[in-house]
Amino acid sequence: MLRKAGILRLTVRSLKIMIGFFLKEIIYRSTYTFSMGYSTKLADRIREYLVQFSNLKIEEKTMFSGLAFMINGKMCINVSGENLMCRFDPALQDEIEKKQGFETMIMKGKTLKGYCYVEPPGFKLKKDFEYWIDLCLNYNDKSKSSRKKK
Repeated sequence: MLRKAGILRLTVRSLKIMIGFFLKEIIYRSTYTFSMGYSTKLADRIREYLVQFSNLKIEEKTMFSGLAFMINGKMCINVSGENLMCRFDPALQDEIEKKQGFETMIMKGKTLKGYCYVEPPGFKLKKDFEYWIDLCLNYNDKSKSSRKKK
């Protein structure tokens, strides 16, 4: 009878260790990205970069299951999950498609020119991150804002 109790105790202890491991993993992952449906760390990184431009009117809106950074009243860049969602000059589409991390944006079965997702390997380095943000900011000056709903 003692052997059975010892085995049972060992099994319960093993379960507690496994549950503890999984809880730690869940807590770690939730602080990284899933607390708001988008990476709060990536959003903070964008905020830190944009703050250097005093001439920009920056507004944040939840949009596309993520966080949109509206610059001077126009959607500029979004955080979608762990990805960037970029709005850029459609004339640059062919050049930009070759960049690491680029992912075509498809909505309702159609490719959206001038929009893309960028996966984390594409903006891991500071210079790559700044490239994507600057690309969006440069187009923001030329882009038209969407019509306001009445």
